[in-house]
Amino acid sequence: MNMRSTRSTVTFCHPFTLKGRSEILPAGAYEVLVEEEELQGVSFLAYKKTATYLIVMRRGKTEMREISGEDLAAVLSLDQLAFQDN
Repeated sequence: MNMRSTRSTVTFCHPFTLKGRSEILPAGAYEVLVEEEELQGVSFLAYKKTATYLIVMRRGKTEMREISGEDLAAVLSLDQLAFQDN
């Protein structure tokens, strides 16, 4: 089974929380890691997302916080709405 990982950066303009956690994370740039596995048995190259992580650096530690793509999109959308209100 072939796997691949892609990295991107998202920027939050305001402090935010992740679903299921009470900790408030500061505004700033965060790395996102998406892991995918190659689909077998299809006639073209295709991948299925298996996990999405938000990389959080806190107090000298780097943590990978698993988050769904939908939850990440929702928290980014809320941040964008708050940015437009200012």
